[in-house]
Amino acid sequence: MVTETSMIPAITFLLPIVAGAPVLLWKRIDRRFQQGLPILTAALVTAMGTWMAYKVLGGVVLTTWNNELRVDALSALMVVVIGVIALAASVYSVRYLRLEGLIQRVGEDAAARRTRIFYGLLLWFFGTMLWGCVTNNVVMLYVAIEATTLTSGLLVAFYWDRRALEAGYKYLMLLTIGITFALFGCVLIYAAAAATKQLSGGNALLISEVRRVVRLIPGGTAALAIAFLVIGFGTKAGIAPFHFWLPDAHAEAPTPVSALLSGVMIKMALYAMVRTVSIFYPSWPQVSVFLVALGAFTMVLGIVMAMTQDDLKRLLAYSSVSQMGYVLAGVGLGTYLGCYGGLYHLLNHALYKSMLFLSVGAVIHATGARRITELGGLRHRMPITSGCFLLGALAIAGFPPLNGFWSKLTIYLALAKAGLWWAAIIAVAAGILTMAVMVRAGVRVFWGEPHASAVPEPDVREVPAVMWLPMVTLGALCLLLGVYPQVAYPLLDRAAAVLATLGA
Repeated sequence: MVTETSMIPAITFLLPIVAGAPVLLWKRIDRRFQQGLPILTAALVTAMGTWMAYKVLGGVVLTTWNNELRVDALSALMVVVIGVIALAASVYSVRYLRLEGLIQRVGEDAAARRTRIFYGLLLWFFGTMLWGCVTNNVVMLYVAIEATTLTSGLLVAFYWDRRALEAGYKYLMLLTIGITFALFGCVLIYAAAAATKQLSGGNALLISEVRRVVRLIPGGTAALAIAFLVIGFGTKAGIAPFHFWLPDAHAEAPTPVSALLSGVMIKMALYAMVRTVSIFYPSWPQVSVFLVALGAFTMVLGIVMAMTQDDLKRLLAYSSVSQMGYVLAGVGLGTYLGCYGGLYHLLNHALYKSMLFLSVGAVIHATGARRITELGGLRHRMPITSGCFLLGALAIAGFPPLNGFWSKLTIYLALAKAGLWWAAIIAVAAGILTMAVMVRAGVRVFWGEPHASAVPEPDVREVPAVMWLPMVTLGALCLLLGVYPQVAYPLLDRAAAVLATLGA
């Protein structure tokens, strides 16, 4: 690999942070400017992520500030995913966060101020997630993850009512406590790497440099660091049993924020976990079995909890827990096939789960209801939304030829090839349950008989184009990656090679 110095990694995460400052600080900023700035910023981030992906596919690793920032194929993949989902959520929020609807909920005096705060925090949320994906400093990785907690926590509590405040409080408290364990793990890695005397100065903080000396770290220190990292970053990623914050936060946040939380934020936290823990694979391969077992447990617990939900957003939240189990089981294997399948599923889940949350947000926007038992018969009045939800439900269930089928199949094959048949069987069983839960919810909401207390049918209509266009675009990407998965292969191949250290 050729190392090339570039300022693009720095611009990628600084741009949203700088753009968010005037939105938050300038009280008289025009509303159209507030709405347009996140869209423009997300589009530029996607373009820069695509350019960085092009460079790394050419065998280049981009570095900035003496290797403090470093973009390889794995980082580029994450930047592109965050950019695409942020762009979809930003466009969707233009109509979803209507001023008149916000006035009814929070009052006329607070509505304009809340809107400005929403878009400013949204930009900072983008920036902090991107920072975590491009940093090469193990302690700054923790700082970036914690920064995403602060910015997104305020967005979770955005409506400032009792349920939102409770969800925001639980989110901030549990994640701040949980992520502290990750700080302990990061500090242990730095101290152990510095103690080897093989790295000079601040190089012991750089993940790419620590990888070279990890074999010299004592086994007890490594085990403790791994435990801290899994608990800390696993809490933020929604891995069971550290997932308690996730259902409330996803359910009570504004829908564009829910799409970002489930679509990219928990992926970014899992990225931090595997980026750090994977450096220990060559010396302690038994770690992979533990991560696969944790992933299998997460798959089952998440989907079993989803089966009991009547609230659509909570159902999607618990299914996100289950799907993160698949990603963890794949990348946790440490093999090329497992890492490829895990990262492919990470990409796929970001697309179809964001689309599902946006679809549910459209239902809430049109009907004011989000409980399955209060809905029904929406397919005629909301044909685009019903089509997008059904497509997402089939994709997450693993129906061919949609994208979820190929990534799940890859994970099944990777587990079987590693001899972990028990994990493969659990993954297949969880997939069957996912199919039952998601398809049942879609059929009852869109094809079932309307509930007696439902909104009268003439009052229900399809959402505006600015809301359904992001849903349709994400659905088209799900179909594209299912019918023509080769389009994502080059970047996924390089990204999987970054993590794979335990053979094929």
